[in-house]
Amino acid sequence: MADETHDPEILAHVEQFWQGRKPNSPIYQFLLDDVQFTYASKGLVRARLPLTKNHINTHGGIHGSVSATIVDWVGGMAIAAWDNRTKTGVSTDIHISYANSAKNGDTIEVEGRAEKVGGTLAFTRCTIYRVVDDKPGPIIAIGSHTKFFKA
Repeated sequence: MADETHDPEILAHVEQFWQGRKPNSPIYQFLLDDVQFTYASKGLVRARLPLTKNHINTHGGIHGSVSATIVDWVGGMAIAAWDNRTKTGVSTDIHISYANSAKNGDTIEVEGRAEKVGGTLAFTRCTIYRVVDDKPGPIIAIGSHTKFFKA
């Protein structure tokens, strides 16, 4: 289980890692340009993202593909927070359960947790919340993500 004590050094590593990755990913630039990390410890990161029209589907709620991108992204960030690694692997499996929604103008909080990081596989979990009164509120989506590393 990941340590729940905030670690400024891990947070600094994750922020630096993110800043190095973002310029190489047009989809991350488009969807996650405004994401802000709020917490990090071993294998655990939290971040907030204000939703804009770029995140919303034709029904006015957060698009499922945005949630999927977030699960993918935060899984990698949680792996980076595991042991300050700079390579987080490639996706082998991703699963998302959608529970609620959020709309343009809402802020979401994303929590990514590396459940296990081994020599070739990592298993992560993600929860996306709608922020209410500056605290995580209703769960929007829950995801799991498996990543593979070359040995």
